[in-house]
Amino acid sequence: MNDTERPSTPRHAIIIGGSLGGLFTAITLRAIGWTFEIVERSPHELDSRGGGLVLQPDVLAALRFAGIRIPDNIGVPSADRIYLDEHDEVVYRNFMPQTQTSWGMLYTLMKDTIPAGQIHTGEEFVGYEPGNKGKVRAFFASGRSAEGDLLVGADGPHSTLRELVLPDSAPTYAGYVAWRGLAPELRVPEPVRRLLEGTFGFQQGPGHMLLEYMVPGEDGSVKAGERRWNWVWYRKIDADTLKSVLMDRNGHQHGFSLPPGTAKHEYTDALRADGRAMLAPAFQELMAATDDIFMQTIQDLQIDQMVFGRAILLGDAAFIPRPHTAGGSAKAAANALALALALRNHQAGIDASLQEWQQQQLDAGYRMTDSGIAMGQQIMGL
Repeated sequence: MNDTERPSTPRHAIIIGGSLGGLFTAITLRAIGWTFEIVERSPHELDSRGGGLVLQPDVLAALRFAGIRIPDNIGVPSADRIYLDEHDEVVYRNFMPQTQTSWGMLYTLMKDTIPAGQIHTGEEFVGYEPGNKGKVRAFFASGRSAEGDLLVGADGPHSTLRELVLPDSAPTYAGYVAWRGLAPELRVPEPVRRLLEGTFGFQQGPGHMLLEYMVPGEDGSVKAGERRWNWVWYRKIDADTLKSVLMDRNGHQHGFSLPPGTAKHEYTDALRADGRAMLAPAFQELMAATDDIFMQTIQDLQIDQMVFGRAILLGDAAFIPRPHTAGGSAKAAANALALALALRNHQAGIDASLQEWQQQQLDAGYRMTDSGIAMGQQIMGL
């Protein structure tokens, strides 16, 4: 069959990675009539990860395109951006309305629309090769293989597919990390709640910055009293010390992040002590109200190719924007939606559509990551 003809059977995508990038890809391809299977290495649910994030227009556009109803409780609005000094005085205020949500909220919203049989958990992708008639075949550690019209590497910063096609393209450490926490709303003292309510708040000092905003509660509630304060504190850690920090309390060496409940107490205790010495009283209270502090390293990744025949890279497998852009989930959503829009054009054919998609997404990826690097250098003095 000619590639430009409408297929008699639905096109099929094999999506490596069951996090947000993989889910955005699945729901947008489904909207243009493709079938898919998602392969996720972790055998467990992923909905405890990530903390809060800013809800960007690209995320909403992808959800709407996919026909997913956006619930009223998808996030918590804020109105003002404020900066506090070390005495809790507001030294800067600017009206900049936006909505904040949680990683878990987006994950659950999309995953709940996908039948369980289309998600293979606990299965490790190990390789691929071109198949028959323009197809691609993926291979897994279990011995299983799968054939499709497209192989999508949406498997994050340390993508197995990217290691296969671009073996010299590992992310680089930017010299600092983001310590993160989620504090139940009512555990925070009432004067602090009054000060921070409806804000996206910051405190910046030499070589560090803390920010906070409110997100839905663990069960997705946005009712007053049931929400959570999300805070992020950017701190420098040299590369030699970082390896020790990434050794968790059970002796497991992590590569680039520490999930909740794993950081060694000696490091989180030291962080809390630094907070009491360096932060505004309101932000000290957010830390005090937080049970589990977790951490992610700040990394940079830019690549010059996203399409490799019928295998592609998207989301953090292709470009890693620094969190200052508030664009990680938005970039994954934009990559996925643009892919679906390109592949919807049957006259162009899959291969030509992928090339067009690649050029647009490379340009967008460089713009976002360059912007994040510049912001990080300004904030951290690196």
